[in-house]
Amino acid sequence: MSKKETTSNSGKSKQEKGSVPYGDSQLAAGGELHQIAGGEHPALTTNQGVALSDNQNSLRANPHGPTLLEDFILREKITHFDHERIPERIVHARATGVHGFFELIASLKQYTTARILTEVGEKTPVFTRISTVAGGAGSVDTPRDVRGFAVKFYTKEGNWDLVGNNIPVFFIQDAIKFPDLIHAVKMEPDRGFPQSATAHDTFWDFISLTPESMHMVMWIMSDRTIPRSLRMIEGFGVHSFRLINDTGQSTFVKFHWRPKLGLQSTIWDETVKIAGADQDFHRRDMFDAIAAGHFPEWEFAVQLFTQEEADRFPFDHLDATKLIPEELVPLKVIGRMVLDRWPNNFFAETEQVAYCPGNVVPGIDFSNDPLLQGRLFSYIDTQLSRLGSSNFHQIPINAPKCPFSNHQRDGHMQMAQPAGRVAYEPNSLSENSPRETPAKGFHSAAVTETGEKGRIRAESFADHYSQARQFYLSQTAYEQAHIASALVFELSKVEQMHVREAMVGHLRHIEEDLAKRVAAGLAFDKMPDAPVAAAPVQEMKPSPALQIIGKMKDTLMGRAIGILIADGSDGAVIERIKKAATDAGATVKIVAPKVGGAKLADGSMLAADGQLAGTPSVLFDAVAVILSDGGAKALSKESAAIDFVRDAYGHLKAIAVDKGGQALLKMANVGQDAGVMDTNDKDAFITVAKTRQWDREKSVRTLA
Repeated sequence: MSKKETTSNSGKSKQEKGSVPYGDSQLAAGGELHQIAGGEHPALTTNQGVALSDNQNSLRANPHGPTLLEDFILREKITHFDHERIPERIVHARATGVHGFFELIASLKQYTTARILTEVGEKTPVFTRISTVAGGAGSVDTPRDVRGFAVKFYTKEGNWDLVGNNIPVFFIQDAIKFPDLIHAVKMEPDRGFPQSATAHDTFWDFISLTPESMHMVMWIMSDRTIPRSLRMIEGFGVHSFRLINDTGQSTFVKFHWRPKLGLQSTIWDETVKIAGADQDFHRRDMFDAIAAGHFPEWEFAVQLFTQEEADRFPFDHLDATKLIPEELVPLKVIGRMVLDRWPNNFFAETEQVAYCPGNVVPGIDFSNDPLLQGRLFSYIDTQLSRLGSSNFHQIPINAPKCPFSNHQRDGHMQMAQPAGRVAYEPNSLSENSPRETPAKGFHSAAVTETGEKGRIRAESFADHYSQARQFYLSQTAYEQAHIASALVFELSKVEQMHVREAMVGHLRHIEEDLAKRVAAGLAFDKMPDAPVAAAPVQEMKPSPALQIIGKMKDTLMGRAIGILIADGSDGAVIERIKKAATDAGATVKIVAPKVGGAKLADGSMLAADGQLAGTPSVLFDAVAVILSDGGAKALSKESAAIDFVRDAYGHLKAIAVDKGGQALLKMANVGQDAGVMDTNDKDAFITVAKTRQWDREKSVRTLA
């Protein structure tokens, strides 16, 4: 092989595009040269002073080939990045971890030898960690952010770590850009803020110069990143992997988790207020559900396809900024995961658990996705830094539950006491030392790799806008409005005008109406030009599977209903609404002005689950307001009560009221629509409480 040094994502060398001094330009991920204001810049080098010709692409065997271990630039950059924080995770620091089990319901024996995917009915222990990405361990649960979705399967053949997100695509195509992405999204280094937020200059500056991120931008600006509950998010393995059967034949696979409770998100204003009311909202929700025996459950599904089928896709499945629409390759449900046990100790388990995408079992292998290839190195390097020892696999939460043995010895914090004189293989001095097992051991897919080695991205990675456009056009009108409004909010926090303009220019490739809505929201006098696209924008059929509203379940299971009461409330009405909601599967909480509860009309005391000032309506999916005339009058002078009903209405929730409750709504100037109903019609209330009152939104807020 000969080295071919290039810096273009489309396969053309820098010289073919015109020789430009490095300090005067930057090559963005779309394969285009972008002028950077500010004059001369120093050369970008390694820590040893070696100038970099390409900071965008890892070294790989050929445009579609695996990343090469000899890439010292990639290794130095990611190694330094992985060791920047001790001991808190650099990303995914804020997390909720839960024990459970995985049960296979349909065998993939024709595709793989992995027993976890072939033994129907077998229950495999798992530990699942769901996390935010950008914030530190002390940040809140509910920022607009991607959620990590990592599952450790303790299989009979060793540990398998499926480390993904609640979004099926990612910002970048090559792992060499991951340190840059996280440096851009994290707190700005000169001021130490904002925490766990993308609404600042450095993030959007990087994104505006990285066209490959545009599909991910649509996802993070959607309601996917402000989930109602961790029990109501999807999970994705993101990358293509390979399954290998007993004849050595390999099939590509993508992994999906689908929540039994369906998808549900919050409203942005509601999200902000939840963060103030309960910083642990998601963690508490998971804890309470498990304590109540309402165990979260997900379907496990796969998309299976051959190389020949992949060659016919209008995109490259090895590109992590692309997904495979379910309409193109349907999902096959093969199992389920149930989370049923909270950790005994948060630090020992949730904090010390170490996930590595390189942890696979025989019958599962990797694809040449360049982002995955870099992760295979990065994750184990990070765990070495965080946990301080190459023996981190001996920590109970990380240890396999099947027998394991090898000749690796000693090291910091070695807990085992290997016996005997032999610590190598092959050997002839021990009859019972571990040996390789050629028949049943791990085998990589027999894939031929040819071509010229070089820092080059495949031509098929050049389309950055088609799936972004497909995602946007697949959303309901309400969800499209939320995306536009999220972009206006985020970009309004960006101080540099040229960054705002660059982003709106990118949006013109995605959908002109979206770009105009955002431009109007930012008070642009004229539309900025769209950048030159590295590849034509394709028209792809909308995919309803990409919606949230269309995938919400018609159920109150997993939802919470709050009932606001005060002295003099009617106990019979309270009980009627509570029973109807509970029978429908909802959790019901009584909210009163005082933590001790309230004296009802019949003179009895009803204990409260929450005190009004500390239990706002943002914590519930629907509310009932049951008050006497005197109770309504008293609460009309209490701002927390006014906010309780105003926010419930503004956040598009169903509201059930009796005569006193109606009086409080009137005093709070809360409007009337089909989502506000009398407590006498409990069945209607239960029906409308299952969803948001979307038509109300246009009357309560201005959206882009």
